[in-house]
Amino acid sequence: MTSNKDHATLLEMWREEKQKRMDAEQKIEELKAALARAEEDRQYDKMVHDRELADLFKGKYDKGK
Repeated sequence: MTSNKDHATLLEMWREEKQKRMDAEQKIEELKAALARAEEDRQYDKMVHDRELADLFKGKYDKGK
């Protein structure tokens, strides 16, 4: 009977660890998605900044501002 109890305990421990691993993997995927969105935002901001600089050098902006 001790063997069945030990087996049940180990099985429960395994299930808990599996749940923790699945939760961690889900969090990792959420972080990867957030990082990808941040990278896209950074690329867009850089593109806008580069365009503004190009326009400034072409004289499109009022230099008195």
